[in-house]
Amino acid sequence: MKEKADLCDCNIVHEDAVKLARDAMLGSEELEGVAYLFKLLSDPTRMRIMWALDSTELCTCDIAATLGMTKSAVSHQLNTLKQAKMVKSRREGKNVFYSHDDAHVKDIVEIAREHVKHGRDRTR
Repeated sequence: MKEKADLCDCNIVHEDAVKLARDAMLGSEELEGVAYLFKLLSDPTRMRIMWALDSTELCTCDIAATLGMTKSAVSHQLNTLKQAKMVKSRREGKNVFYSHDDAHVKDIVEIAREHVKHGRDRTR
C-alpha cells in the first residue's frame, strides 16, 4: 500500500515564514543560472570530469585515459564546461591543461559528494 505524502492537514498560512521565503527568493535570471549549473552537473560524464579535475589539472589525453573515453568525447564535454565557466584551460606547448575555473566550482563538487555520502550513511 502506498504511504501518504507528508502534507499539512490544515490550511493555515504562516505569513511571516512566507514573507521570509519570498524575500530570499532568487530573481528569475539568477534562478535560471543556478538551474543551468545543476543541469550541467547532472550529466554523469561531466561530473566524472569535474571529479577528476578535483585532484589536479589534467590535459585532454589524461582525462580521456582516466575516464576510459575518446579524446573527442572528452573535448566535447570540456567545451560545454568551459563555456559555462566551470573549467578553465591553459596551453603548454601542444598540451591543453584543464582545471576547475575557481574555488567555488571545486567547493560545489566536494559539497555534492559530501551530501550524497552523508545521505547514504543515514540510510544504513
